Amino acid sequence: MKRFFLVLFWLVLLARLGSAQTSPTPEPVAKPSPSAPPADYTLQWGVRIPTRDKVELNATLYLPRSAGAAAGRTPVIFTLTPYVSDSYHARGAYFASHGYVFALVDVRGRGNSGGEFEPFANEAQDGYDIVEWFAKQPFCDGKVTMWGGSYAGFDQWATAKELPPHLATIVPAAAAHPGLDFPFTNNVGIPYDMQWFTLTGGRASQQNLFADSKFWRTKFLEAYKQYIPFKNLDRVVGNPSTNFQRVVNHPMVDGYYDAMVPTRDQFARITFPILTITGQYDGDELGALTYYRDHLAVASAETKAKHFLIIGPWDHAGTRTPTDEAAGVKFGGAAVIDLNDLHRQWYDWIMKSGSKPEFLKNRVAYYLLAPGNSGANGEWKYADEFEKLIANHHALYLTSDGGANGVFHSGRLSEKPTSTGADEYTYDPLDTHRGEEVDDVDNEKTAGIDQRRALSIGKDGLVYHSEPVAQETTLIGCPKLTLWISPGVPDTDIAAELDEILADGTSIALFWSDVRRLRYRESVRQENLVKLGETVRCDFNPGLFIARRMAKGSRLRLVVSAPNSIFFEKNYNSGAVVANETAKDARTAHVRILHDGQHASVLDVPTAPGP
Repeated sequence: MKRFFLVLFWLVLLARLGSAQTSPTPEPVAKPSPSAPPADYTLQWGVRIPTRDKVELNATLYLPRSAGAAAGRTPVIFTLTPYVSDSYHARGAYFASHGYVFALVDVRGRGNSGGEFEPFANEAQDGYDIVEWFAKQPFCDGKVTMWGGSYAGFDQWATAKELPPHLATIVPAAAAHPGLDFPFTNNVGIPYDMQWFTLTGGRASQQNLFADSKFWRTKFLEAYKQYIPFKNLDRVVGNPSTNFQRVVNHPMVDGYYDAMVPTRDQFARITFPILTITGQYDGDELGALTYYRDHLAVASAETKAKHFLIIGPWDHAGTRTPTDEAAGVKFGGAAVIDLNDLHRQWYDWIMKSGSKPEFLKNRVAYYLLAPGNSGANGEWKYADEFEKLIANHHALYLTSDGGANGVFHSGRLSEKPTSTGADEYTYDPLDTHRGEEVDDVDNEKTAGIDQRRALSIGKDGLVYHSEPVAQETTLIGCPKLTLWISPGVPDTDIAAELDEILADGTSIALFWSDVRRLRYRESVRQENLVKLGETVRCDFNPGLFIARRMAKGSRLRLVVSAPNSIFFEKNYNSGAVVANETAKDARTAHVRILHDGQHASVLDVPTAPGP
């Protein structure tokens, strides 16, 4: 749950920055080094880029002041964005002042571009046309690349899958992955969609409305408490939305989302150099790592050697403007690197025969967080291969003495499985008290160290603790969880999250969490309702990377519960179409987690790789 609240918070920040629930505090601003945008550039406003179907896209060009026939032609960098392009002014000025043409291009249907905006649907072909148009311009030397994160990370992969001949490299940061981390999470809908569709509705920015947290929380809470079907959320908000209804009509992964991302064959044909960037606290880490792993799974040895990965400690915004802290979790000063400069070095290396960036000492760079929460001694580490880095796991088995409904009456994460036992929690869709506590659990300043929800979980969830570690212990990799579940209803949603509990009782979110809808336990592409009395296996394996040194005396805490919140589509447990359900469909789930001889519920904890 903490992960999702942090995702919402940083999506808001990124939208304000021109990249992707509210923040009364100053937001990190995308400032290059030096902090003031350099003035050594010229501007071309309102440039029209034709596409194959005659729609014209709008671009603002930042050009080196010295550009021209005497100076020679230069590579072009562009970002394709559904947000206000002026938000990228500092980036454009920076790269133009370092010898590149930088173009801010409004996506189809947004800003001053023609056409209609259908999120994620047109960027592939439009991206191809943009690349090839720039390659023919007199200021371009024939090499074109892209910059950006979140939506602008997605559209780099979308463009790449079309294989434009003049695309020299991509640097996707925090890349959103349609059908995976947006517009739902494992087919569980998120009301935030409606907030984002309002931000990107029409041609102008709606940033002030988007950032009005009281309005959105009021509307989400209204729909939640009045049991309004999810499909009607756009009407509750007061903004009937074609894009929202399109999402409602595609409630699970299908061909609609498949068409937006590379196929296996397309991945295999992408052979140019790539630099992937994400962070351990990045809400789109799953998308970024999925693109990376899918590409390497089919790439040749030569192509693999040209795909580099950086996993910082950062949140979503930090994948472009690193900070040393997020949501109360301190990273340390080493986390703050100049990503503008690293991008420039990468572009110079690939397109101008420059030197390889010194930071890229190996193909995988990751940030190992220090013990505790001081941020001291966090450091960058390197590896040859990501899959080898995450290969080691240690099994901890869920067990209890007959109950696990609370921090002080918790179950255990044990080294050995047990032969008997089960624990139970209750999810009543008509019980709204958890949703009404949203202001207590969605504090962006402390969400990463806030354990009030776990402390108050009671009958609404289950808590399991490991034994304290006898010495400092390094966790590197992707945790996995297998639960054997008897829900007593045809369908329900289950959330799991993992935290470190320090010896003094304080907590640190490892930012590993997952939400599963049981009907999709076997596949996100096909539903299979639970039969009466049936016990089913559900795997929580989101592929989220953590790298942290646990402090001596720390324990792991696993919390399992229903995602009963205004920030998730409510599942009424009936087995009907969830977006259509109302109070009349509600069934109470008495969810039993089994951990007996035939049903070993187990948490696989990543461990440090061997020498």
